[in-house]
Amino acid sequence: MGTVTKVYESHWRARNAVAALEEADIPSLRISLLATRKSVEAAETSTAATGAGVGAVVGGGAGLLASLGFLAIPGLGPIVAAGWLASTAVGAVTGGATGGIVGALIEAGEAENYAHVYSEAVRRGGTLVSVRTDETRAAEVLAILDRFDPADPDRLAEDYRKTGWDRFDPNGAI
Repeated sequence: MGTVTKVYESHWRARNAVAALEEADIPSLRISLLATRKSVEAAETSTAATGAGVGAVVGGGAGLLASLGFLAIPGLGPIVAAGWLASTAVGAVTGGATGGIVGALIEAGEAENYAHVYSEAVRRGGTLVSVRTDETRAAEVLAILDRFDPADPDRLAEDYRKTGWDRFDPNGAI
C-alpha cells in the first residue's frame, strides 16, 4: 500500500478533491485531510459571505468530511483534521517521534523533503489531502487529486526558501 499526497492553497479545492475521491469509491478510512483552524475559519467566513450556511466548510455531507474534528499538533497549532494521518501524527507526537506531521508523512511513505514542504504548506494556510491506496488505484487517485489544482511542492519549497526557510520546524513560530 502506498500513499498519494497533495496540498491545496484553497480549502475548497481540497474538500472537492475529497468528495471526488469518495464518489470514485475510495474508502473514507483511506483518506486524510489536514488544515489549520485559521484557514478553515477563513474559508467558512468566505462561504458565509456568499450565502452558504456557517459550518458548511467544516462539516456537511457524508464520509470523511462529516468526521472533521479539531486537534492540536506542535508546529501547526489547532488543526481541522480527519483520517488516518491525523491520528498517526498525534501518535508520533505523543510517542516522541520526530516532527508529528513530518514523521507521520514519512512513515506513510512520503519523501522527507516533501513531508517538510507539505507540513510547512499546512502551517501557511494550505490544506493537505493524503490517500492510502494500493498500486491498482494509485494512478486514479493521483488523477482525481490533480483535477483540483494542487500546489506544486517543488515551487512551494523554492518560494519558502526565498524567505529563509530550510525545513519544517515544529518549534517554529506559527
